[in-house]
Amino acid sequence: MAISPIPVDQRVIDIDSRRFASIEKALVELITNADDSYARLEKAGLPVTGQIRIHYERHQTGAVLMIADQAEGMSFEQARFILTYGGAHSPLARGEGGGRGYFGRGLKQAIYGLGYGWIETIHAGRFSRIELFRGENGGYLYDDGDGDRPAREKDYARLGVTENGTKVTIVIENALTNISHYRSVVQSVANNVYLRDVLNRRTVELVHMQRGKELERSGTVHYQEPPATLLLGPEQVGHFVYEQQSYPFTFTLKRALDAELATRGDERTNGLVVLSGTAVLDCQLFEYENQVGTEYLFGTVHCPALIEKLGQGAAIISDEREGLNHKEPFVEAFSRAVSRMIAPCVLAEREKLKHLQHASASGRTSQMIEHLLERMNRAAIQDLGISLPPPAAGASTVDAAQRPAALRFTTPFYYRQPNHPFHVTLLLDPAQLASGEVLHVEYALPDTLHIDPAPTAIAVDELHGSERIEWTLVGDAAGDRGEITVRAGTHWAWCQVVIAEHASRHSHGAAGHTIRHRTPHDHGELMFTGYEFRNLGNELDRAVYSPAERKILINTEAPTVQLYVDGRGHFRDSARLLLAELFMDVISDELARFAVEKSGRPGDVAAFHRAKLDIIRRYGSEIHLSFLSG
Repeated sequence: MAISPIPVDQRVIDIDSRRFASIEKALVELITNADDSYARLEKAGLPVTGQIRIHYERHQTGAVLMIADQAEGMSFEQARFILTYGGAHSPLARGEGGGRGYFGRGLKQAIYGLGYGWIETIHAGRFSRIELFRGENGGYLYDDGDGDRPAREKDYARLGVTENGTKVTIVIENALTNISHYRSVVQSVANNVYLRDVLNRRTVELVHMQRGKELERSGTVHYQEPPATLLLGPEQVGHFVYEQQSYPFTFTLKRALDAELATRGDERTNGLVVLSGTAVLDCQLFEYENQVGTEYLFGTVHCPALIEKLGQGAAIISDEREGLNHKEPFVEAFSRAVSRMIAPCVLAEREKLKHLQHASASGRTSQMIEHLLERMNRAAIQDLGISLPPPAAGASTVDAAQRPAALRFTTPFYYRQPNHPFHVTLLLDPAQLASGEVLHVEYALPDTLHIDPAPTAIAVDELHGSERIEWTLVGDAAGDRGEITVRAGTHWAWCQVVIAEHASRHSHGAAGHTIRHRTPHDHGELMFTGYEFRNLGNELDRAVYSPAERKILINTEAPTVQLYVDGRGHFRDSARLLLAELFMDVISDELARFAVEKSGRPGDVAAFHRAKLDIIRRYGSEIHLSFLSG
């Protein structure tokens, strides 16, 4: 047995192994290696099967990964040669047009990063096996088996070949590696940016193994491009100039119709896939990366010169082998040319956003906003005693100060003994309620506080002119407490119920309809009935309050807002803190204005600013926290 250290600086391979320690990165390296081998046979005019078969067997704390092809195979000398460091020994450095993955650095690092493994290969009737593993002192070692030998029938059967081919087996034992489920592995292969081009020309199939037996097959894996419209191309010709020489590239740009595009990671669907020869070098949007107007753009750009320059020693790829190196002048010139070509399409997308009339938030964000508005409506009525005047359309000759509230409980606070039934009464003025109005009732009561009846919706028309609704309650135990809330349009009323041992059993005098207006703390009209993303026809206002609608309007034409609204008018959940800022600004403005008017100093700017700062101090943290709870 010939055991030797890998002929690479041990510190370098240690760093690289940690970087490439994932099943997905190992698959990129091994699949592209097989594709390159098939490509060399095709270049020589030889027929190929193009088959790449992956076996995956998942265990509790590890897995076994096997990748086999029916391509060139390797002689014993070639198999040993690939164990040397990439760079100077890679196919690109030798002037060959192939060579991808991590450009000569990936196979060894994939094996060592995931655990240990071996390479089996048959070429010209000779079989070679090389094992890669780590020694007891942590060194990176290999065993070449003292050379090759004639290939046997069982070797051909094990590798699944009739002539030449290679099979790499990796035992995944690294505790830090995520052991993916089989279907996740299939999906990662189908969607990986660096494999999409390979999937178009090779037959890649995954086999799910368990205890050495086949459970299922994926069939031929393909990348499913999202439905889209063509913006540029296909294969529109462009060029760029570097050191007085012109270099061509071809370009295809599309816009997704309905699909949400992934904007980062190896399964990214947004962006331009950069191809050179058979190599996928990157996926990005160059000068427009992560900018507004690019969310639904994707496509490809082919530039043969990139791989040629890489073969000549130019630093086309970043040191981490994770995309183009934009510090390289040749790449910079290429980037500027591509950016110029996509600029009109990006700007057109931005222009659409400027004229976007409406936008929407996710269900979770909308729920957060509704809870916030409910809390601030309570704050306006209960904490600040703000009573809105009736809408102008519904105004009557009765003085607003003398008008009874449309909804109000006879008392906001019911303090009663346990085991003694009592009545809770809601008074209403049907004249102030719209025709066909429905009262919506919400109960926040413990199971030991019983109520009868307990309707959740009451049509005002069904009350036949009655101006009161009554509930009977009884509490089982002292300490029970709850709330009843009633809403109708913009009108709101609320009462609290507390069961106490030494409370009175007697009801107290109810306030009648003739009682003059008082500053409410338990009822009133909602200041904030909702919100809407709307184009306000200017870029200055980010958000405003509409008194007529009693809504907070978020301006889709404001540049700050547009940053967080995608091309289909969806407000991103990641921008909830912006919403918190906008809502706090509008809410504090309105509450401060009403507070100053209530104090008899309308138009007093200094008093307004003091009131606004006081409201921000009281409710600012609560507003922000309401958008962080999801």
